[in-house]
Amino acid sequence: MYVVLLEYTAPLDEVDYTLPDHVEWLKKQYEAGYFLASGRQVPRVGGVIIARPMVRGKLDALLATDPFAIRKLAKYQVVEFQATRTAPELARVNEAVMG
Repeated sequence: MYVVLLEYTAPLDEVDYTLPDHVEWLKKQYEAGYFLASGRQVPRVGGVIIARPMVRGKLDALLATDPFAIRKLAKYQVVEFQATRTAPELARVNEAVMG
């Protein structure tokens, strides 16, 4: 699994202008089954995405299509981890990928 930390690199008014496109992009990633959770950091300096296990190159390619990335409004830090303990809902996700 991955935790993706987005850090805004542009003023919030520029981020807010692109936010509808970013939200639509997120929706497509959820529909495709790639993302498990996402939201704003508090304070609002960026965002967080939790992504399902996948080949790292695929995740990098997905992130490159984010309107925030295309417009250079955010930079991304990707942390890969192997969940060794999860809530029952996430255990099913891990089993489906590893199974």
